[in-house]
Amino acid sequence: MSASGTGTPERRGDAGRTALVVIDMINTYEHRDAEQLLPSVRETLPVLVDLLTRAREHDVPVIYVNDNFGEWRSHHGEILQTALEGPHAELVEPIRPDDSSLFVVKARHSVFYETPLAYLLRQLGVGHLVLCGQVTEQCVLYSALDAHIRHIEVTVPTDAVAHIHEPLARAALEMMRRNMGARTVEAKEIDFDSTAAGRDA
Repeated sequence: MSASGTGTPERRGDAGRTALVVIDMINTYEHRDAEQLLPSVRETLPVLVDLLTRAREHDVPVIYVNDNFGEWRSHHGEILQTALEGPHAELVEPIRPDDSSLFVVKARHSVFYETPLAYLLRQLGVGHLVLCGQVTEQCVLYSALDAHIRHIEVTVPTDAVAHIHEPLARAALEMMRRNMGARTVEAKEIDFDSTAAGRDA
């Protein structure tokens, strides 16, 4: 019997394994500040598509962590369908989860707050996260902090995170780099094939 009580041995991998976390990109963009956010999302989208493609090619776990927009009866399929039926489906379709993607629903800013993400990462043997998505100065920032206090290494591709307020986004990236030890690079610099994922990816 495993420690989880399921009778199935827990999966344990390399503690430096990388996962790509896509934050709040399954979105209808019908919320406050959406009009300020949309130009940055459009600029970021092609980079995100490439990042997702490369992660999947290298069998890197892709985990979507997304707001449920207060709809506690919704599961991830309904959240995706609502976004695809919304006014900006063209921003969702290119980065929609595939059959291998994992999905965690959150209610607040951090991807860790009251979610099973930390447990999932332990099960996968992940010790390094690549955080992408939105919003740089809000959910990405708070998620990087929560990863840092859990001793999880973080890389933030600066061109794969979207912002509402550019000056705040720049400050947030500086805080992640200086105060949280995050690596901030362009997405093309991320090497998913690296064996030392937490240091060299």
